[in-house]
Order: sequence, then structure tokens, then C-alpha cells
Amino acid sequence: MVDVAARVERLLSGALEAEGYELMHVEYLPRGAASVLRLYIDKPGGVTLDDCQKASRYAGVLLDVEDVIPHHYVLEVSSPGIERPLFREADYRRFLGKEIHLTTRAKIEERKNFTGVIRAIASDVLTLECDGRTYLVPLKQIRRANLVYHFE
Repeated sequence: MVDVAARVERLLSGALEAEGYELMHVEYLPRGAASVLRLYIDKPGGVTLDDCQKASRYAGVLLDVEDVIPHHYVLEVSSPGIERPLFREADYRRFLGKEIHLTTRAKIEERKNFTGVIRAIASDVLTLECDGRTYLVPLKQIRRANLVYHFE
């Protein structure tokens, strides 16, 4: 079976980078005629609605030419937002010292939900300081993670 998200990422990553955008993540939700292809983009200074529209048009043309998804789907292009999701090891490295919230697939020391500060990442294991303790969280166990933004 073809991994559509991986194929889309290979196709679009360099092309969007050439346009000034970082392709942070690709999600493909196959639902027949209601399938969704979601792209998360970023750029220095943040992403505007105009950026999302421009990236959507550009990506849409490339995807149509390559016929990556041969049936109807909805293309969504989104900014990561202020509580941006973290997907890759590079994301965790980029935000060392920042507070995040994460949910794990399985319990780690009797819990699945953590809010704490990223202290390190090595050998695919995140070191998270949370509630006065240090937790070692394998990246493969992270179901979902995002930055925590504090409104002033």
C-alpha cells in the first residue's frame, strides 16, 4: 500500500521550500469522496491567510499533475498556530526549553498526559520536566504534542 502522506511530502517539500515555506507535516485522511489532505506550513514571521491560499494553489497544481490521489479529496493548508503541533524530532529540538503538552499512546509511569518543559532529545527519546520530575518519553509513544502558549 502506498503511503500517500509520505509521497505528498516528498513531492511538495522542496517545491514549497523554494516558495519560502517549510512543509511541517502532511496528514491524509482517506474517507472515500470526503478524503482530506492537510498540509501544515510555516515560514519565518508566521503564516498568513494569503500564504495558505498561495501554497494551496501551488500544491494543488503539483498534486494534480502527479495524480498522487486519483479520486476526489479536499486540500487544506494550515498554519501551525500559536499552540503549534510538534510532529518530528526536529520540532522538539527546535523548541528545547519550551513548554509543551503531550499525550502518549501507552502509559508512562502511570500517566498518558504531560505538560512540561523539553529539556533534551537524544536517541529518539524526549526528556521532559513535568511536575517537578523528569520523564523519558520515546518519540514513538507520543500520540499528539503541541506547544503551550500563555496569554499575557
